[in-house]
Amino acid sequence: MKNVWEFLVKGGICMIPLFLCSVAGLAIVIEKFISLQRRKIIVPEVVSVLENIKGANDFPLAVSICEKHHGPFANIIRSTLENHNLPREEIKETLLDQGRQEVHQLEKGLGVLETVAGIGPLLGLLGTVLGILKVFKVISVMGVGQATSLAAGISEALITTIAGLFIGIPALVAYNYFSSRADALVLEIEKYSNRLLNKISSFAPVQGK
Repeated sequence: MKNVWEFLVKGGICMIPLFLCSVAGLAIVIEKFISLQRRKIIVPEVVSVLENIKGANDFPLAVSICEKHHGPFANIIRSTLENHNLPREEIKETLLDQGRQEVHQLEKGLGVLETVAGIGPLLGLLGTVLGILKVFKVISVMGVGQATSLAAGISEALITTIAGLFIGIPALVAYNYFSSRADALVLEIEKYSNRLLNKISSFAPVQGK
């Protein structure tokens, strides 16, 4: 552990923002790993009650089930059910509005993760450039005859590049993975929402009699 700490300290001032990036990235990865689990978004109880809706009389029960659960899927379904008396186009518009808000919640934090993936290697490169600048200062004072000093300086300069890539590569992989997972969940929510919308539309003539 002591060697690792000494290795990081040698990277210079750029290691501070790199450390903050790594903490932010790790926190978002953990949060998304927990929050984007399919079972937590596509709540089985809500799916079950949706599939068992046989008429408008089942709407209050479905709303009560949705109210017991929090999350994008339950919120969208509840909002749609609560507006089932509106014309189809107005229900669809309400569904889209609610969907946009809920999708934003699903994707919350992914922008930060993408930023970490982008600036991690850049901060590492900046640290390396600053380190190389110090090496040239050493050369201007001591000349090129001090190979050991130059090698040590260059080695230290490359630490930030290593750290930047070490942060940026997994952050990029995680961003692509969680973006794909969020997109898949959005598509699934849309599938169930459209099924519900079609059911509501099919019940409308019955309600009008």
